[in-house]
Formats: sequence, structure tokens, C-alpha cells
Amino acid sequence: MNVRSLSLFMLLSLTACTSLITKPPTVLQAPAGMPSAIVTQLERGNALFDAQKWAEAEEVYRQTIVAAPALAEAHYNLATVLYRAGNKVEAKKHYMEAANLAPGNKVIWDAPPFRVSNWSDTLGKKSFLDVKPQ
Repeated sequence: MNVRSLSLFMLLSLTACTSLITKPPTVLQAPAGMPSAIVTQLERGNALFDAQKWAEAEEVYRQTIVAAPALAEAHYNLATVLYRAGNKVEAKKHYMEAANLAPGNKVIWDAPPFRVSNWSDTLGKKSFLDVKPQ
């Protein structure tokens, strides 16, 4: 292998390792067996989410949680809207509630607070290792 090919390979390898792949936020559908009124309400919130009407979607998801507090998908969807709006503290509470209600749901467990490395949340934070932390 010549030096040029080796250099190109190293450059491509480093680029691949440093790229951040983020999945676009998604919302969940109601599971089978839910009352039709709850399913309809959650679908309405999902349609508002897809239309990027965040405040309206948040309100519908909150109403869904009042009607069905044990519905993990409603907590997850509300958390997704809150996280998108920058309200990460309240979003984390609902992500945690969703995870507690549906411990085997892989989509819920891939939410931002549960990811091993969440670069977008930690890059701007100061560390105790910084010379002059603020």
C-alpha cells in the first residue's frame, strides 16, 4: 500500500469515527388493546407533532396522560415534545416514567437521557477538570 492510499484510509477512518449520527425524534403509537378514545387522542397528538405544532401536541399529550396515566407511549411522546422545546428537566421525568411503565421498550430506552453518550447535551457543560470552571 502506498503512502497516499494509507493517508486516505486513515482520513476516512477518522472522519467516520467522529461523525455524530442523530436520529430524528419520533413519537409512538398506542399499543393494541387501548380504548379507542385514548388511541384517537394519542393519534391526534402525533398528527400535531408531525405538523410541527409543538405546543398543541404537548397539550394533547398532557390530556392523554390525565386520561391514561399508565400509558408509557403518552409519557414518551410528551417527553419528546418537551425535549425538543428545550425543557429537558421535565422531559427527563416523563422519559423516566415511560421507561418505568414499559421496561422492555427499546425505543423508549433509546431516548436522550438513556443514551450512553449524548454529545449535544454535554459539549457545552463545564467540567471540574477545566482550568477555570464557571
